[in-house]
Amino acid sequence: MPEYLISSSVGVLAVLAAVTSLFFFLEKKTGWKLFNYFPPLIFIYLTPVALSNFGLIPTKSVVYDFMGESILPTFLVIMLLRVDLKMTVKVMGKGIFVMLAGTLGVVIGAPIAFFLVKHGLDAESWKAFGALAGSWIGGTGNMLAVGQMVELDETSANFGYAVIADNAVYLIWLPIMLASKNLAGWFHKFTGVSDDRLSKMEEAARGATQVNGKFEMRHFLYLAFIGFAATTFAIWFADILPAFPPYLTASTYKILLVTIIGISLSFTKASKIPGSHEIAMALVYLFVARMGAKADLSNVSMSIFWFLLGAYIWIFIHGFFLVAAARIFKVDVHTAAIASAANIGGAASAPIVAAFHNPALVPVSILMALLGYAIGNPAAYIAAILCSLV
Repeated sequence: MPEYLISSSVGVLAVLAAVTSLFFFLEKKTGWKLFNYFPPLIFIYLTPVALSNFGLIPTKSVVYDFMGESILPTFLVIMLLRVDLKMTVKVMGKGIFVMLAGTLGVVIGAPIAFFLVKHGLDAESWKAFGALAGSWIGGTGNMLAVGQMVELDETSANFGYAVIADNAVYLIWLPIMLASKNLAGWFHKFTGVSDDRLSKMEEAARGATQVNGKFEMRHFLYLAFIGFAATTFAIWFADILPAFPPYLTASTYKILLVTIIGISLSFTKASKIPGSHEIAMALVYLFVARMGAKADLSNVSMSIFWFLLGAYIWIFIHGFFLVAAARIFKVDVHTAAIASAANIGGAASAPIVAAFHNPALVPVSILMALLGYAIGNPAAYIAAILCSLV
């Protein structure tokens, strides 16, 4: 049995928390432009990869198993509490259809891109495409969830390819979404958007900011109870439902159930509990560090180039659907860019794009990203199934 510098569960968890904290500390305190191009997420994933593959921490640990079984569904429930479907529809209007078209582009683009590059990939790669679809519809949390739904081995090279492709595409796509602001004149002529649409959306957006009050200790306990209780119910119920592997397993049912529970609770007073989004995102990044620690570099091959090629083909299919929908529904470039960022980058990127295009639309961008969280798991699961059929 290999010897590791740190092998205890609490020690491994401390390392993951240290890595996660470090890069957000550096981003906040240093102001390095490096983080504009390489977000903390990629370092939070790659640093534990190096630590585990050089023998400082293990690639297998009971704390990893606990996090996968319990923490992932828990943060999904907590994350979905802030979804406000009514407000999103009220503010965005037809812009919702543009975002959903972008989501459709991700779902349909997945099997198309996979078909074009599958000769360079192994038989399990469809699962990684499904996980990547999760990230491109909702965010990193959805990537992790869909990975569990399709039972993608987190130690496999395919999982690493999905994470690398996610960040590689982000480096190209985010600047495109930012630069699209300069095309506003042409884009609005192309789509035929009305002159008063933006002003009406800005006016509606002023009431979209959700202020839940000051976060207190009791709120953490409320959220912990809700998350763990929902996860317990989902695990129990998933075990008694009939399984139809490889498409419907206990893991699939568990993630679908916590998604339904989280969305249902968003219509209750639970959505008003302060700190839900912040706690959920902290757990997401801690889980990303766990993913990196479990990765095995010995499995990496030349397949990564085919995977990246497929990802770039895929993202432009998403872009085509987005632009086509903007023309059909006569939507402005700002809404289209935010809709794409809400899909591809989630809550981490949508506010950045919104702030660059029009700061008044930042609350809208958060609403759209939260909508992505809600639909990300089932939509990406469909994308995974389509890829498996290819």
